[in-house]
Amino acid sequence: MNAASPPSKMPLHIESFDDGAAPMRIAVVTETYPPEVNGVALTLARMVEGLRTRGHRLQLIRPTQPVFDQQRPADPDELLTTGIPIPCYPGLRMGLPAKKMLVRQWAVQRPDVVHIATEGPLGWSALHAARQLKLPISTDFRTNFHAYSSHYGAGWLQRTILGYLRKFHNRASCTTVPTQALAEELSSWGFERLNVISRGVDTQRFSPSHRSAALRQSWGAGDEDLVALYVGRLAAEKNIGLVIKAFEAMQQSRPNSRLVIVGEGPQRQALMQMCPSAHFAGMRSGLELSAHYASADLFIFPSLSETFGNVTLEAMASAVPALAYRHAAAAQLLKGGRGGVSVEVGQEQAFIAQALQLAQDLAHCRELGLQARQVALTLDWDGIITQFEALLRTTIASHNVHALPPSSQAQGAALATQAAPQ
Repeated sequence: MNAASPPSKMPLHIESFDDGAAPMRIAVVTETYPPEVNGVALTLARMVEGLRTRGHRLQLIRPTQPVFDQQRPADPDELLTTGIPIPCYPGLRMGLPAKKMLVRQWAVQRPDVVHIATEGPLGWSALHAARQLKLPISTDFRTNFHAYSSHYGAGWLQRTILGYLRKFHNRASCTTVPTQALAEELSSWGFERLNVISRGVDTQRFSPSHRSAALRQSWGAGDEDLVALYVGRLAAEKNIGLVIKAFEAMQQSRPNSRLVIVGEGPQRQALMQMCPSAHFAGMRSGLELSAHYASADLFIFPSLSETFGNVTLEAMASAVPALAYRHAAAAQLLKGGRGGVSVEVGQEQAFIAQALQLAQDLAHCRELGLQARQVALTLDWDGIITQFEALLRTTIASHNVHALPPSSQAQGAALATQAAPQ
């Protein structure tokens, strides 16, 4: 450039970057994280570790977990906030507002993008802190909190909760959802800038190789007996009563059938009274959880409160076919009856009838399990993390475009579009 050229004549030059050449500084805000056991915590942790493996610098902002955090050294890449127990969810904590702290932190160490995984008080304050600092923001829609209200005698709050969630996510640059069906549903309710990024599964951890004859024997099941399995929180929103109804129908056809229920929650005692013959395994994790999945013959999951339902995919990866309503993960994973059976939402008698039919043909059930494994093998985490990484880059690029002078935005927008995930 000629040194005598007036500043007003300087051409705008915008450089694009190669995917692997520019590590991002990502602040991740969540109110749940391992060792807490739930779908949000476990899948988010997988995303975090996957991005770190690719060289990105992540700062994790979460509520302190008293017992866990007292037993390990401080992590310089974690910012812990005050938390309180969540009513009706013992063991889980909710972060208290921390806007002032986050503004101070991010003003000094400015992230390239803020990703908010949960919509509680901590997530809300992070949203406002990031907006104040004019940082790009991405969010996850991971939990149907508005649907939960009807299961806890507060159905009248559903519209209010939905309004809050819409306001929360529409203030972000983009929101990820796990299925196209959920994107369409949320869009009809006024949610904007939705991006579908599915969930992955660890097909080594969840594998038929973990099947255990000894574990089956401890349940009173032989090789030719059918074991039905449920994994998840024992709570009203999971519709576990239908699991028991379906199992009772199966027992009429195969008296030696067994039902194994993995998980904890407020309905445990009521469910034990409802089905005293079931084996309640409590909370399981690691290789124990892998063995429980792989040692079953049929996974029964009638929940209608999921945004995805990671447990369905974990069962399928373990070569265990799923019986579920045509909702969330099951709607996309079980298309055409490959890998299991899905039933139209609300068709309870049809759900029970399908359970009975599967119980009557154990060979077919196990054939479906082999198909389920093949479906799961296509959903490796590496591909999912690649999509998420590309979305974060696009979010940053788009945000930077809008920060340009109006006369330069069209040129910047074209480059941002080129960076968008395909």
